[in-house]
Amino acid sequence: MHRKKKILIATAATLVIGTGTAFAFWSTTGTGAGSATTSAGASNLAIAQTSTITNMFPGDTAQTIAGTVTNNASNSAYVNTVTVSIASVTKADGVTGTCDATDYTLATPVMTIAKDLAAGATETFTGATIKFNNKATSQDACKGATVNLAYASN
Repeated sequence: MHRKKKILIATAATLVIGTGTAFAFWSTTGTGAGSATTSAGASNLAIAQTSTITNMFPGDTAQTIAGTVTNNASNSAYVNTVTVSIASVTKADGVTGTCDATDYTLATPVMTIAKDLAAGATETFTGATIKFNNKATSQDACKGATVNLAYASN
């Protein structure tokens, strides 16, 4: 019986010692600060018109505007829309009279892309149209004129 008692005591001691863990520590406090920055965003988008629009005349049918947006930044950029507008009209050399943006109509100038463009990626857009209006007055001043289009994205 002595032997069983010794084994039982040794086993109990091992269990107590084996499951007990001692901790030693110093209590302390601390503070800190840090910072992180984000990029300024993809401000390097290139928009190019790919459609060729020529030979407009009074009462002509609308011609489609199409193009591409290229992300030249090193990070991705979300492009929601591309908007086209008439920036100006340049009359042909030697032409007199008035020719301006009111001689033309842009339809559906806001074209939706709604895509995240990876760095270096290109996406196409289309949907806007331009046509030469047929006014009740002479539009001879618009012969040979160039309509300068402007593009903006957001």
